[in-house]
Amino acid sequence: MAVRPYGRVVLMGGVGMLDGDDLALPYPWIMRNDITVRGKWMYPPDAVTRMANFVRASLLKLDHFETTVFALDDINEAVEHAAANGGPFRMTVVAP
Repeated sequence: MAVRPYGRVVLMGGVGMLDGDDLALPYPWIMRNDITVRGKWMYPPDAVTRMANFVRASLLKLDHFETTVFALDDINEAVEHAAANGGPFRMTVVAP
């Protein structure tokens, strides 16, 4: 209800998936205020390729990420590390 008249609301993600509850929308308010509602399931199919191209072209900086790499043989340590050190910009990677 924070959208101004003639505004647009874009819903992205999976509300109601796996037999979850649906998203109730205030139909009378939407109609009176001429609101456009659009839905998008996550991201377009080519998004991953485009993101990789940004990284290759040095247009996306990855300096903010803290990455800890474990060998496949050390998978238990990797899982423990990931559980204890999760959070934004922190990644635990298992490399074969």
